[in-house]
Amino acid sequence: MRLLRQLFWIFTALGILLAVILIFSYDIIKIDWISFMEIQPSYRPMENPLPPPERSIPIEGPVAIPGMAAPANPVAADESSVTRGAELYVLHCQMCHGQTAEGTGPIAPFLANKPANLTSDVVQSKSDGSMFLTITNGITGKMPALNENLLVSERWDVVNFLRTLKASE
Repeated sequence: MRLLRQLFWIFTALGILLAVILIFSYDIIKIDWISFMEIQPSYRPMENPLPPPERSIPIEGPVAIPGMAAPANPVAADESSVTRGAELYVLHCQMCHGQTAEGTGPIAPFLANKPANLTSDVVQSKSDGSMFLTITNGITGKMPALNENLLVSERWDVVNFLRTLKASE
């Protein structure tokens, strides 16, 4: 009889201990443990990115020097460049500018600033370098910069593709 009473109290104590451990381990009662990761400054992706160091040159070489004229197109507008540009346009531009590049993409109605009609005379009259800089840097409040999405040569391929749109009007 005494042994049963002792076993009862031992199992009761173990049961209470197990219940307390399970309450904390399953976050029924949340304990906020301080970790060093929580008290350091953190940033979301693309939030306040650091500027490039002074006098640094990207791996692909200097794209455009600030204060200088728009760069010249170093990529020949051959069939392979235009084909690559068309593929990149579908991936990165078509959602806003649309299949016909007239600014009627599937998400265009939801944008506050409507995308440009890339077949218009205003856009087509720009130089290749100006188009390249627009793709690279974007337009504040209207178009995101694609310099992190596309390599320099890919941006020139997109420019070469955009040049074919006026001819297809």
